[in-house]
Amino acid sequence: MTQPGPNPEFWQQRFESGQTPWDRGGPSPRLLAWLDSGILAPCRIAVPGCGSGWEVIELARRGFEVIGIDYTVAAVTRARRLMTLQGLDPTKIIQADVLQWQPGQPFDAVYEQTCLCALHPVFWMAYASQLHQWLRPEGRVWALFMQARRPEAEAEGRVEGPPFHCDLTAMRALFPAPQWSWPEPPFPAVPHPNGWREFAVPLTRV
Repeated sequence: MTQPGPNPEFWQQRFESGQTPWDRGGPSPRLLAWLDSGILAPCRIAVPGCGSGWEVIELARRGFEVIGIDYTVAAVTRARRLMTLQGLDPTKIIQADVLQWQPGQPFDAVYEQTCLCALHPVFWMAYASQLHQWLRPEGRVWALFMQARRPEAEAEGRVEGPPFHCDLTAMRALFPAPQWSWPEPPFPAVPHPNGWREFAVPLTRV
């Protein structure tokens, strides 16, 4: 039985052909805001679905013990090359399936921006469970939840993506109390290069 959603071959073709409209060519402005404010300070952090690795590069430059994870060969190759060009350790980018991989020791934080919305929703519960396992108690997921509504698909009950729409009601069910603590809304909205937006929501593992 074929699994739903995009597979490694889909992403490989995207990176090989340069069809990566989500790629800003640098780190997310919201990550920079969190870093510049000091609310996100150097720690042990994972970046699942790291793609070209811009956020991994920025975190490494600022003294974080960072690991970038992607299962697409072309993405890993590109991210490692960019790390090397910046004089950073390319082995901090690893090729692995985020639904299977486990760290040797817990992380203090996870930067979640492009991984959840790239996974078909049937895998979301498994992914949320992984993040909970990866983090130490009181560790945080610095999440950017993609808002990619497609009214025509929703009217017909179809699920379209990637990126898949990360409805905040669904996100509260996916990351529920008492396993996770949510901040009070409203949440900052971050414009995305493809015309959508993301809600910035730091979650704390209880």
